[in-house]
Amino acid sequence: MSGGPIARPAVLVAAPSSGQGKTTVTAALARRHRLAGRKVRAFKCGPDFLDPTILAAASGNPVYQLDLWMVGEAGCRALLRRAAEEADLVVVEGVMGLFDGEPSAADLAELFGLPILALIDARAMAQSFGAVALGLSVYRPSLSFWGFLANRVAGPSHAELLKNSLPPGLKWHGSLRRGGDLELPSRHLGLVQAGELSDLEKRLDLAAAELAAQTPDDLPPEANFLPERLPEPGRPLEGKRLAVARDEAFGFIYQANLDLLRQMGAQLSFFSPLAADRLPAGAQALYLPGGYPELHLDTLAANRALAQDIADFHRAGRPILAECGGLLYLLESLSHGGQTGTMVGLLPGRAELSGGLKGLGLMEAEMPGGPLRGHSFHHSHLSMDLTPLCRAKRRDGRPDRLEVVYRQGRLTASYIHFYFPSNPQAVAEIFS
Repeated sequence: MSGGPIARPAVLVAAPSSGQGKTTVTAALARRHRLAGRKVRAFKCGPDFLDPTILAAASGNPVYQLDLWMVGEAGCRALLRRAAEEADLVVVEGVMGLFDGEPSAADLAELFGLPILALIDARAMAQSFGAVALGLSVYRPSLSFWGFLANRVAGPSHAELLKNSLPPGLKWHGSLRRGGDLELPSRHLGLVQAGELSDLEKRLDLAAAELAAQTPDDLPPEANFLPERLPEPGRPLEGKRLAVARDEAFGFIYQANLDLLRQMGAQLSFFSPLAADRLPAGAQALYLPGGYPELHLDTLAANRALAQDIADFHRAGRPILAECGGLLYLLESLSHGGQTGTMVGLLPGRAELSGGLKGLGLMEAEMPGGPLRGHSFHHSHLSMDLTPLCRAKRRDGRPDRLEVVYRQGRLTASYIHFYFPSNPQAVAEIFS
């Protein structure tokens, strides 16, 4: 790793609020430059799992999370530097509104000198588009704006009106039209996963073509990416054969988690509970990540052979980590939409998804191997007769919606989606 900065075109895509279409625009930008022959590396601000699946499909490369608390400043700098060393363009999708949260997307942009492309949902807007753009541009003078883009416009005349509303000095970067063939569908936890959208490639290509037709060969300004050397985690999992559930029911996996497990020496074997797979032969540890088990109750309930494998695995004293959806899968039963499915039954409890958010927030749990950070985001209510191993603390210090971590033998389970690089020692303790 060289010691000096590397300059690369880079942009952070932001908006005034959630739901404005940041993922669509970021994916369109990534795909547009990929089709132009550039290597694009994309990132997502915050702990989100779903948007990165779209960005990975658009860019053709793995997508990592950037969060100044969960990942840490040094971790974010290292990820960005590694991307800059290999890519022609770095694109980052913001989180919520540009200035929302602590830390915010604006904090990330300022710290790493990322130019901002602000999109505004203009479907019910005319000249006020210019006023919103101006407000974003001056709210924090230390930020640098590459320009502004209108999303969900009604047509060319509407786009022209919006463009003309921008005050002098604010650059227009085109628009995306309103339409079902560009919109990305969503459900209760966010966007539908990329693997579930049969026409995703068509959607991405259409959006990319719209941008390219308006701003040909348009690259953002360069940002300087500094080197960052992180401590080596060692090889505490050397040779450990670790089975990882991964399919449409268990797809909430941080790429950084998989990278770290491999870096620590683990040999990963992926399997699909939905495909009636059994545990991979020779598995010595098991990782059941979060996802959407509630959408596949009948299929999961019917896979009794895998349930027996997991029960035998647990009785043999082998380590298991179950996060959120993985936790729900190990309960006695899970209910959703009037249906109840019999789950694995390792944990003495049941859960039901019933309207409304039940858990949300960045958290830190004091584990036997040290503090481990992560994120909670779920709609289920859990009834569990088991004493917690520990109770997590929220990053913002609020006492509500706190999550707990359970341990039963070598089984560790929680609603928290842990970010493994936040403490490799704690992860090694879980899987050893």
